[in-house]
Amino acid sequence: MKEDIDMEKIHAVKTSLFGKGSIALLPDELKKRGLTRGLIVTDSFLYKSGAADRVGACLLMAGLEYAVYYLVQPNPTVQVVEECLKAADALEVDVLVAVGGGSAIDTAKAVSIVLANGGHVKDYEGVGKSGKPGIPIVAVNTTAGTGSEVTSFYIVTNSDTHSKMCMVDTNCMVTIAVDDTDFMMTMPKGLTASTGMDAMTHAVEAAVAKRATPYTDKDALWAIRTIKEYLPAAVSNGSDVKAREMMAYAQYSAGMAFSNAGLGIIHAMAHALGGRFGLPHGLCNAILLPCGMEFNGSDKMASQAFKKVAAALDLPGMDLMTGFQASQASAVYLREFSASLGLPQRLRDMEVNPEAFGELAETAMEDSCMDDNPFRPTKEQVEDVYRRAY
Repeated sequence: MKEDIDMEKIHAVKTSLFGKGSIALLPDELKKRGLTRGLIVTDSFLYKSGAADRVGACLLMAGLEYAVYYLVQPNPTVQVVEECLKAADALEVDVLVAVGGGSAIDTAKAVSIVLANGGHVKDYEGVGKSGKPGIPIVAVNTTAGTGSEVTSFYIVTNSDTHSKMCMVDTNCMVTIAVDDTDFMMTMPKGLTASTGMDAMTHAVEAAVAKRATPYTDKDALWAIRTIKEYLPAAVSNGSDVKAREMMAYAQYSAGMAFSNAGLGIIHAMAHALGGRFGLPHGLCNAILLPCGMEFNGSDKMASQAFKKVAAALDLPGMDLMTGFQASQASAVYLREFSASLGLPQRLRDMEVNPEAFGELAETAMEDSCMDDNPFRPTKEQVEDVYRRAY
C-alpha cells in the first residue's frame, strides 16, 4: 500500500440496487433519467430463459422502447462488439442494458464507448483512451464474481491475435448497477465456484496492488472475509438466499477495490491464458491465484501487504508471521479452499499446452493489469509462474 497518500480519486457507480427483488426499483430510476430507447445486451441462454424479458418489462414500465441483442458469448470478441454496435447505432438507442455476467456487461461497455467516441473498439485498448463518457449503461448482474457492474475495466478478445484486450477507462462505468439475487439463484455449482474465486482474486490482488489505499483495503479485506465465509455455502446450496446475497455484496466490494487500486500479475496472466485457449476467466484465476501470491510474496517489500490478507483469512498464527510467511500461508489456504469447491488446480487439467508459456508471458507483460503489480516481473519470471501452475 502507498505510504504517502496526498490525493486520491475514487470512482463509483452512480446508483446501485441490491437485494432479492431489487429489479422492481429499476423503472423509477430509469424514469428519473429521461431515457427513451434501450438495447438489452445478453446471451442466448438468458434470452431463452426469460431473464431478458423480465428486465424488458421494467423498461416498458419506465416508458422505454427496447430491442434485444442476444448473441453475446463468453470472452466476447471484437466481432460480437461490432455486431452489437451496429444494432445499437441503427436503433439510435440512448441506453444499453446488460443482462448477464462480465461478458454481457463488458460488451455493453465497449459498445457504449465506441458509440460516444467513434472509431474502433481496438482503439481503446489500454488506460484512459476515450475522450468522453459512453452512453448510459444499466447492468443487471447475474453472477457473483466479475464485479464488472462497478468497475472501470472491460475486456474484449481479439480473435486475430488470440489475446484479450484490457481496457481501463472511467468513461465506461455503469450508470445503474442491479445486483438482484433472484437472477443469481439458478447459477450451477461450477459457475458459482469459479466466479466466486474470480472475486476472491480481485480482492487479494487489490489488497497488495501498488495503488492500494486504506479506502480500497476496506473493500478488499471485507470481501476476502465474506467470500471465505459464504462462497462454500453458495456452492453447496444454490438456494441459500443469505449466501447468495452476501456473495453479491462481496463481489461488488471486490470490484470497487480493484477498480480503484488495480490488479496485478494474476489477472495479466489469466487474460493471456483465456485469450489464447478460450478458457473461463474465473477458472484461470482460481488456478493462478496461489502461484501468483507465492511469487509476489518472494519480494521482501511486496510481501508485507500479505499480512493483511492473512489477517482477513484469519489464519492461525497470523500475528507472528513475516510478510513472506503470510504470503505462502495465504496461498496454501486459498489453494485448498479452491479445491474444496471442486475446481481444477492445475493448468494441465485444462489441457493447456506448456509450449505456449513463452508467448503467453509476452502477452501478459503487455497487459495493463501488470502495471499495478507490487513490482514489475521479468518475462522469464512470468513464464516460471505459468510452469508452477502447470
